Amino acid sequence: MYQHRTVIADQFTVCLRREGKTVYQQVLSLERPSVLRSWNWGLCGYFAFYHALYPRAWTVYQLPGQNVTLTCRQITPILPHDYQDSSLPVGVFVWDVENEGDEALDVSIMFSMRNGLGVGDDAPGGLWNEPFCLERDGETVQGLLLHHPTLPNPYTMAVAARLTADTTVTHITAFDPDSTGQQVWQDLLQDGQLDSPAGQSTPSQKGVGIAGAVCVTGKLPPRGQCRLEFSLAWDMPRIMFGAKGQVYYRRYTRFFGRDGNAAPALSHYALCRYVDWEEKISAWQSPILDDRSLPAWYKSALFNELYFLADGGTVWLEVPEDSLPEELVGSMCQLRPILREYGRFGYLEGQEYRMYNTYDVHFYASFALVMLWPKLELSLQYDMALATLREDLTRRQYLMSGVMAPVKRRNVIPHDIGDPDDEPWLRVNAYVVHDTADWKDLNLKFVLQVYRDYYLTGDQGFLRDMWPVCLAVMESEMKFDKDQDGLIENGGYADQTYDGWITTGPSAYCGGLWLAAVAVMVQMAVLCGAQDVQDKFSSILRRGREAYERLLWNGRYYNYDCSPQPQSCSIMSDQCAGQWFLRASGLGEGDTEVFPTPHVVCALQTIFEFNVQAFAGGAMGAVNGMQPHGVPDRSSIQSDEVWVGVVYGLAATMIQEGLTWEGFQTAEGCYRTVWERLGLAFQTPEAYCQQRVFRSLAYMRPLSIWAMQLALQQQQHKKASKPVVEQGTGLSTGPNLGPKEAMANPK
Repeated sequence: MYQHRTVIADQFTVCLRREGKTVYQQVLSLERPSVLRSWNWGLCGYFAFYHALYPRAWTVYQLPGQNVTLTCRQITPILPHDYQDSSLPVGVFVWDVENEGDEALDVSIMFSMRNGLGVGDDAPGGLWNEPFCLERDGETVQGLLLHHPTLPNPYTMAVAARLTADTTVTHITAFDPDSTGQQVWQDLLQDGQLDSPAGQSTPSQKGVGIAGAVCVTGKLPPRGQCRLEFSLAWDMPRIMFGAKGQVYYRRYTRFFGRDGNAAPALSHYALCRYVDWEEKISAWQSPILDDRSLPAWYKSALFNELYFLADGGTVWLEVPEDSLPEELVGSMCQLRPILREYGRFGYLEGQEYRMYNTYDVHFYASFALVMLWPKLELSLQYDMALATLREDLTRRQYLMSGVMAPVKRRNVIPHDIGDPDDEPWLRVNAYVVHDTADWKDLNLKFVLQVYRDYYLTGDQGFLRDMWPVCLAVMESEMKFDKDQDGLIENGGYADQTYDGWITTGPSAYCGGLWLAAVAVMVQMAVLCGAQDVQDKFSSILRRGREAYERLLWNGRYYNYDCSPQPQSCSIMSDQCAGQWFLRASGLGEGDTEVFPTPHVVCALQTIFEFNVQAFAGGAMGAVNGMQPHGVPDRSSIQSDEVWVGVVYGLAATMIQEGLTWEGFQTAEGCYRTVWERLGLAFQTPEAYCQQRVFRSLAYMRPLSIWAMQLALQQQQHKKASKPVVEQGTGLSTGPNLGPKEAMANPK
C-alpha cells in the first residue's frame, strides 16, 4: 500500500560556518510542519530547481545571501541489461557545493531519517538505531542503521556517508521526530557537527517515534568547491505477502546475503560504485539526449516514464525451489534455468490498481522491459505460461455480471498474477470485475508478445518452449468465432482491456488483434516446422482478413464494432493495435501484410484528424473514441477518456507507417498534459478527460513510450538496411533515431 504523505523527519539540512561561527542553517524543504518546530523550515522555493532524467535527478539550491550553490545529484542503479546492480535497494545523494564568494567556509549537510514511516507498523515500538563504520578496500563508510524488526517483513535502513581525507562524518543515534527537535538543531548549530554518541539506542516505546541523523562536513575554499556523498540503503531480504503462506527472498540477496545484515555492505558498495553507474547511464542515454532531431519533451518522457518499473510496487524475487511443479514445467526446457538465473519479476498494474503483471496492460508496457531487461520479460512470460496451464475451479461471483464462475480455467491467459495482499503466483486473477476467461484479447496478446520477444531477442529456445502454450490458448480462442468466418466476435459486454466499454460482434480492436495473432501463428508454425498448423492458420487468415475488411472498413477507418448502436461507427484510437505489434515484430508489410497498408495509413490519418486535432485543440493526445461528426464518444466512461499508454502506442504505430510528425504531435499532448499541466510527474495516470479529471495514478501502461523508441530505431535500421536483431542481447538503444525532415516538415 502506498502512503501518499511526507515523512517530515526525512530531510537534508545545510549548515554554513565562517570563522568558527554558524552563519546560516536551513532545512532544505518548503514545508512548515507542526513538529520539529525548532528547525528552520520554509525554504523559499524560488531559489531551488529540480531536474530529472531517470534514474538520475538534480536539485539545485541557491542559498540566498550566501554566495553558495548546492547541487544534490540523486543516482539509482537502474542499468539496462544489468541483472545484478539493478536489483540493489540503494540510492546515492552526491552534494556538490560551490562557493562563489571570497571567504572560506565550512559546509555541513545533515541527512535525517525517521525509523519507519510514522504509521501503523511503527506503533508496537521496539525500533532501534545504531552507528556503524565499514572499512574495505581502502574506502571507509560511516553511518547509522535504523532497525525496524516489526513482523512479518522486518527491515533495516542505512543512512551513510563516505569518509574522505577532506570530510568529517558525525551522527546522532536517536531523537524523537515528533518533538520540537531542539536538541538536534542546537547540536548542529553549535559547531556544524553532531555529537556522535557510541552504542545502540534504547528500543522505542510503544507509540513513540525514533529517528537518527548523519552529518558530513567539508571545507569550502574561496571560489572553490567540495563534494559530500551520502547513500540510503534498505535491507528487507525476506518477505511474505498478505496471506503469509510463502517466504520469498529478494533478488539482491544472492549478491549480499539473506541474513538482514547487508545494509553496511550495500552502503559501501553504492558509495564506491556510483561513478561507474553514472558512466553506464550516460553511455545508454547520451546517444538519445545528443540527437538534435528529437524534441526535449520526448527525451524527458522516454527516460522518466521508466520510474514505474521500479516504483510500481515492484518485487524481484528468487524463485522458491518447490514452486515449479514438474508436471507443469513439462516440455519448457528453459523455464527453470531462466527463472533460476534471473528471478521472478512482478510489478503492479498501478499503485491504485493492486494486481501484479496485469497482462492486457503489460501488452503495452512490455516494450520497456523487452528492450532494456529482456531476460526479465522472458521470465515474466514463463510465469504467465505456467499460470495459463493451471486451473483454480473455486467459484466466485463477478461484479459486473453477477455470474458465479471459476477463478481460473486451464489454457487461458490469466488477467493478472495475483494481489500482493493475498498470495501472488500461487493464486492468480485478483481481478473480479469480469470473468476474464471470456475476454477476447488476453490469449491473443500472449501470442503476439511471444513472437515479438522472440524477434527482438533471437531466443529460439524461448519460442520452442512457448509454442505448445500458444497452440493451447489459440485453441481456447477459436470458440469466439461463432460463425466460422475466420474472425472472432465480441460478446456484447466489455470483454477486453477497455473493461467499461461494451463491444459487440466483430470489432476493430479485438478483430485486429486476432488477425495479427493468426498471422504470427503462421510464422511460428514455419519456424517450428509444423506444416499442418501453418496450413490451418493460413486458411483462417485468408477468411478472417476478408471478413474484417468487409464488416468493418468504411472507406476511412475501421468501425468500432458491429452493434446496432450508433457508437458502432466510432473512431477508436487503438484500432490498429494488431498492426502495431506486427510491425514491431518485423511483419505486417510486403509478403506478411495482414491489413492493407493504404487502409492502415488512412485510418491513422483519420485518428489524427478526429481523435487528436479535433479533441481539446489537439493538445491532449488522442481521445479513445470519437464520433465521425467530431464529438467524443460518451457512450461509456472509457470511450471519453485519453489513455496515456494507448496514445504512446498509437504514436509508435504512426512512426512505423511513416507518419512521424503526426506521431510526435500526438504523444506530445499526453506528456504536456500529465507532466506539466496536471503536475503528475512520476505518477502518470492510466486515463484523463478533457475536463482535467484523471483516473488511476502511477500506472503501468505508459511504459509503452518505449515502443516509439523501437519504431524510430527500426526505421533507422531500415535506412541503413542492417538487421535489427542482435543475437541474445535484445535491441541496443544506440544512436539510431528519428528523421529530421519528418519532424520539421508536417507534410
